[in-house]
Amino acid sequence: MATVVVVGLGPAGPELVTPQTSAIIAATPVRFVRTLVHPAASVFADAGLEVTSFDDRYEALATFDDVYRAITDALVAAAIEHDRVLYAVPGSPRVLERSVEHLLGDDRVDVEIVPAMSFLDLAWARLGIDPVEAGVRLVDGHTFAVAAAGERGPLLVAHCHNRRVLSDIKLSVDDPGDTPVTVIARLGCPDESITTVSWADLDRDVEPDHLTSLWIDRLASPVATELVRFDELVHRLRAECPWDSSQTHRSLRRHLIEEAYELVEAIDGHDPATGDGAEHLEEELGDLLFQVFLHAAIAAEHGWFELADVARTVHDKLFDRHPHVFGDEGPATIGELTASWESRKMVEKDRSSVMDGVPSALPALALGEKVVKKAAAVGVEVASDETLMAALAAAADIALHAAPDDGIAVEQVVGRALLDLVGLARRRGVDPEMAMRSEALALMDRVRRFELLAAESDIDVICAEPDVVAALWRATA
Repeated sequence: MATVVVVGLGPAGPELVTPQTSAIIAATPVRFVRTLVHPAASVFADAGLEVTSFDDRYEALATFDDVYRAITDALVAAAIEHDRVLYAVPGSPRVLERSVEHLLGDDRVDVEIVPAMSFLDLAWARLGIDPVEAGVRLVDGHTFAVAAAGERGPLLVAHCHNRRVLSDIKLSVDDPGDTPVTVIARLGCPDESITTVSWADLDRDVEPDHLTSLWIDRLASPVATELVRFDELVHRLRAECPWDSSQTHRSLRRHLIEEAYELVEAIDGHDPATGDGAEHLEEELGDLLFQVFLHAAIAAEHGWFELADVARTVHDKLFDRHPHVFGDEGPATIGELTASWESRKMVEKDRSSVMDGVPSALPALALGEKVVKKAAAVGVEVASDETLMAALAAAADIALHAAPDDGIAVEQVVGRALLDLVGLARRRGVDPEMAMRSEALALMDRVRRFELLAAESDIDVICAEPDVVAALWRATA
């Protein structure tokens, strides 16, 4: 069978590449390297040897998993063609090298692993730690929230190559305590650096690169403990509860909508001044969270995505859409932010119109609000004070003069008037859905008072004269 020989380039410069690795590199004519962005990658150029890197895959593909699959396919194809090829990776092939894991899982080729020096050897020496005695857990920064779940430390976190990864790590810990985190950068290189930084400043004061790791001695509380316990519970329900195990994304639609409305009701009943209703709000948030976890569990069973992917996706989306917070852009007004948000969404999702992506299944009033707001985001006021007055006048006119069977004309005029009222609500900062809900609830209360008053007065409102009914109604105002 064709063979891929995997060698490690060590943790730093060419001086830490082993003689065995150097000999294998020289003896294998067809060579690949995962990335040239590593201090020891210069061994190829220094020896005048040709090598093909996979750096272009990182530029072209959306996720690391896509990159690793592409690397595996390229290596397998080359090995089948040439019988034996070399694949060089930073550090040691068996230490946090996911591209090698992908390759080992492919049964089309044999894989030979040549041991190499790892950044771990330098880390233990610099930190003065015996990892076995200390019980250190080695974690990939990209999967920190899941891989370190339930852990207090000590943790050595690798692959902390950008601020987004550092932010993910920071946000995964509810209570890091007062212990600072140690930043280990470029071990074995001339500009090696070991510094400490507070947990709050981890993604602010650190300029990470591909040779950055973190040493976390001890945390005040475990990583994401409650969320992990909840995730475990949901997976057990999927495995053992007949109702939960029978659910699908589609069957849960009704429950998701119901939970969302119950949460809205809890928000309406919560008094932020006194805190009354906070327990109910907390409970309803939990019920909605269960829906999110359950949908993620169902998707994970099919291999589509996991809960961590959901969190990572929304984190990255919000990070990218808030350059005024996380980037170099300065403060902005709410109007400027709205316009920027819409333009970023269009580019991000390759949309040609701000109306692309508006869910047509929204309740009619909410759909009208969304459409009016989207139009305003591109500078179009489709519902102005003038159009509102015209729409109301047309509604009044058609109410007086339209033929009883002219339903289409009435529907159009009423729809136009409602849409213009939605525009008025937007301009005045009023939520039309809440405004309608508030008035509908007030009407419900008034009708109940009317019914009670009629009963107390021993009046049958169905048979009573219109002026008697009108008088009762006025009395409930």
